[in-house]
Amino acid sequence: QVQLVESGGGLVQAGGSLRLSCAASGSGFSSNAVGWYRQAPGEEREKVAVLSTSGPIYYAESVKGRFTISRDNVKNTVYLQMNSLKPEDTATYYCAEVIVGKYYSTIYYDPLGTWGQGTQVTVSS
Repeated sequence: QVQLVESGGGLVQAGGSLRLSCAASGSGFSSNAVGWYRQAPGEEREKVAVLSTSGPIYYAESVKGRFTISRDNVKNTVYLQMNSLKPEDTATYYCAEVIVGKYYSTIYYDPLGTWGQGTQVTVSS
């Protein structure tokens, strides 16, 4: 079973950058899709970016052009590079393995396992 630990969050001014890391332990990580999610206080958790073994397959509209998801299979780590940060990016960020499927014309992304502690990102205006 794969365990994921997020890190790299912090306090940054609007317009700044952060790189989040999601370190995996256990086997099978490199063969699965991985996603970054975030949850702001009082809000539902939302999907931010998903990376398959072939490359990025999903970015939320609100982060397109600003965030980049990538992975280093040697280090068993997935990254989320966040540039041009905005106050609305403030949230706790989580990573998860993701099952990607298609039902008729709809693509679905189901996160696996339980959520970790996440890493807090705070963007000041």
